[in-house]
Amino acid sequence: MKIAIAGGTGVVGSYTADAAENAGHDVVVLTRKSGVDVQTGEGLSAALDGVEVIIDTLNLVSIKGSASKAFFVATSRNLQEAGSRAGVGHLVTLSIVGIDRVPGYPYYKAKLAQEAAVTQGPLPVTILRATQFHEFPAQIMQVARRGPVAIVPRIKSQPVAARTVGEHLVRLAAERPTGVHELAGPDVHDIADLAKRIVAARGSNLKVIGVPVPGATGKQMRAGALLATEGTTIDGPSFDEWLGSADAKRINL
Repeated sequence: MKIAIAGGTGVVGSYTADAAENAGHDVVVLTRKSGVDVQTGEGLSAALDGVEVIIDTLNLVSIKGSASKAFFVATSRNLQEAGSRAGVGHLVTLSIVGIDRVPGYPYYKAKLAQEAAVTQGPLPVTILRATQFHEFPAQIMQVARRGPVAIVPRIKSQPVAARTVGEHLVRLAAERPTGVHELAGPDVHDIADLAKRIVAARGSNLKVIGVPVPGATGKQMRAGALLATEGTTIDGPSFDEWLGSADAKRINL
């Protein structure tokens, strides 16, 4: 099967491309370097020639919710429209567990807008909502680091390995479109505590300061809004197992 991966050079996207290739699929990675801009649509139709399934792992983290919303809605609509013209049969989109339970957080509003946009297009859709990744604390530290200190929010999460997310995306791509699925890791953690463990494992002198998320958003997160529910698929590795793996060594601090 020929699969196109939007965001295929990102954290999850690269693992998705690996999983698709390991499963014997023909993989097309949609990147600006290859002449494809999913946000504007430039080069997209040509890149989707012969593609049977699109997997969307694109990401944009902006302090402005309006910018994230504009990005996700535009890219989703472009994938839908160009995919329909190219005869694509299925669009698989990556989203986040619990975004409907934290309605005031701007980035989650943007992801909900993405879900709405992608389901309004002509292509059949599968949405995989995943929890934060094991790699997520390191990503926060890269952004929040100020000299020898990194400020990391205290978020109750049930993280899953990005590699595992990629494998599930490819599995869903090979199946019939089936609506919304959820995926989480096996254990509940505090993101700030995981950041400290990553730093310790690396032997770094970086000091991690965990801070509570304020307001209603923080209250909802502390109450477990981002955790697995009864219908969520649970898959490993655990954070401990991941921390000792080659995948953990790939991340930068």
